Amino acid sequence: MGTILSCNKQLDIEQHGSLNYDTYYNTDEEAETATAYTMLTLRNLESTLFLTKNLLSDDFWAGGAQRNDAATLEKLNEFTFDSEHGNIKDLFSGYYSVIYYSNVAIHHVNPDTPVRKRVVAENRVLRAWAHFELATLWGNPPIVDHELEASEYAQGNSSDEELWSFLETELTEAIASDALAQKSDVNDKTTWQPTKQFAQALLGKVYLWQGKMAQAAQVLDEVIGSGLYALYDGEYEDLQRYDNAFNCEEMFTILRVDDPAAVWVNINTYRIGIHWKSDAMNLSGEFSSMGWGQCNPQKALYDAFVQAEGENGYRLGQSIKTVDQMAAVGNTIKDGMTLYGNEGLFMWKWRRLAGEAPGAGMGYADTNSPRYMRYAEVLLLAAEANLGSNQAKADEYFNMIRTRAKAATKSNVTLADIQLEKRCELCGEGSRFQDMLRWGIAADCLKDQGGQIPTLDSNGNVNYQQYNKDASKYGFKEGKHNRLPYPALETSQNVNIKQNPQW
Repeated sequence: MGTILSCNKQLDIEQHGSLNYDTYYNTDEEAETATAYTMLTLRNLESTLFLTKNLLSDDFWAGGAQRNDAATLEKLNEFTFDSEHGNIKDLFSGYYSVIYYSNVAIHHVNPDTPVRKRVVAENRVLRAWAHFELATLWGNPPIVDHELEASEYAQGNSSDEELWSFLETELTEAIASDALAQKSDVNDKTTWQPTKQFAQALLGKVYLWQGKMAQAAQVLDEVIGSGLYALYDGEYEDLQRYDNAFNCEEMFTILRVDDPAAVWVNINTYRIGIHWKSDAMNLSGEFSSMGWGQCNPQKALYDAFVQAEGENGYRLGQSIKTVDQMAAVGNTIKDGMTLYGNEGLFMWKWRRLAGEAPGAGMGYADTNSPRYMRYAEVLLLAAEANLGSNQAKADEYFNMIRTRAKAATKSNVTLADIQLEKRCELCGEGSRFQDMLRWGIAADCLKDQGGQIPTLDSNGNVNYQQYNKDASKYGFKEGKHNRLPYPALETSQNVNIKQNPQW
């Protein structure tokens, strides 16, 4: 017994590479690493987040090499997924990982200096962001506002009142703390950390989801009135290029380092996956030669652009290219090849250039920094919030977007106008599905999704195939898909969480 105790005592040493949260955050520099951990967790969630949310919308096809090449993505896109779906599980757990690291920072950083006060406020914003995402996708997830003890792991569902109250409190107190960073002017690139204006914009979304239009309008107007953000005034197609991060339009962007010596840190299969199917195409040398052809635009999205600005619209041409337009810039389909899940349309907005893969032969690396909010969304949220109370402001904000898009301005804009404009302006940025849920149009827009899947041949012809024979087994079902299922792993281990209806 004595020998065992002696050995155990010698083995009772601090694990190398781990942090003791109770003693680590003693300096400002150490405290700032707390936000870095939270944001790194959020950055690592990028692929799951954007693929899942975009493919749940009516804007994209799953794509890939052929049927079942990306079966996981097809199930999302066609609403044939269940509670065991990997993306659903990873997205759910990913949000709670962000919440965990936020809680570590909030409860272990002593806000006794301006820097540490800011770190705590930043993590309250990030914790609110993750809870907001969970609330708008799952409906009534557990609120986790502290590091859980083992006895607390089985958290139950929150109520709507508890959840929205928690979000309002988190954000209003973080904003009121006067600790969050702010840009010095419109060209300041301080968008790599949660700022006061990002927190306000997020609070505006929280109010909109509750139908609190006056409160939403007030806080969103404050963001606009700050004068610290503006619509990017260069070519629209360059807005989200890898070398154009942190421009005047970006509200919150997470940095990816352009470092050829650290390419494995920048592995980002999401960006490779959504690039054009390179082995089936002849691509100009300007573009990356590695792409998997996933997440191709639906014709319905193209038609929305045409409705919004005409078939020769400036923003349309810089967001989506047709087969003929692609050929005009040297990108063609190889003879005899086909592109699955493609209606003859290609996303230009997120085209992947050769320069985005640093390091010799490292085609998997990607330095494009993920953007989580930009000023255009704030303007459209504010336009919606001001409808019915200040039509002039709603028109003004709406037309700022239209003017940048070189489209005709409108007066007396309606919710339908804003819905259409937002679909075009923010396509591929992960907001569409949640918007449809909030507006109550998801069932109508998505009820037939998965019925017919397109394939494009080298002659430019589109053929449709029915893979799902039973209409009851695909497409958005009202009362079921309004909320995602809690992952089966969660419900099997947590007796206190109640599964969403019909799952």
